[in-house]
Amino acid sequence: MGTPGNIREMESLKPDYLGFIFYEASPRNFINEIPEVSEKIKKTGVFVDASEDFIVQKTLQHKLNAIQLHGDESPEYCRNLRVTFQNRENGTGLEIFKVFAVNEEFDFSILNQYEGIVDFFLFDTKGGNKGGNGIPFNWELLKNYSSVTPFFLSGGIGLEDVVGLKKLKEFFEKTGKSRVFYGIDVNSKFEISPGEKDKNLLEEFSKKLTYQGLR
Repeated sequence: MGTPGNIREMESLKPDYLGFIFYEASPRNFINEIPEVSEKIKKTGVFVDASEDFIVQKTLQHKLNAIQLHGDESPEYCRNLRVTFQNRENGTGLEIFKVFAVNEEFDFSILNQYEGIVDFFLFDTKGGNKGGNGIPFNWELLKNYSSVTPFFLSGGIGLEDVVGLKKLKEFFEKTGKSRVFYGIDVNSKFEISPGEKDKNLLEEFSKKLTYQGLR
């Protein structure tokens, strides 16, 4: 997210999460203060191989409810963060996402070492950037997903993908794993400029999701 005005526009759409990128190499790097938003929306910090101190600082400064780890963070690193926030009054209940970049060679067995440590996995497209590549990966690969940890899907999701999202949801429902496909994370396909979202496009997307029973 970017300007306060755009954040207010996104708040009006009642998303479950709002993401704020704290990564200097990103054109979406967030340097402002987050205005007060509804308590029903989880403010989410996005980090890439950041120090624990940096994450703690930003989490407390902006009263974040969740963090996404987009780098090469190890299970031990994630576990240490979990313990750190459990020991802080303001960190109780903080959700931790571990993000994985997926391509045809992705080995889902690497998820095993993160089980029970993070709250969610997030699958993005493997590309030149740490997220925000604007292209989807082959969702058929997710049929190899055997974990019980719920996941979010990201990577170039746009208006044209709603039917595909419904099919993916139906696949997990048929296999008795309806709870693992937890949500979607949208970004570049709905941007006016880096960090600034198009409210009208997102409204249309939300209506399509609702029509397909995905919201």
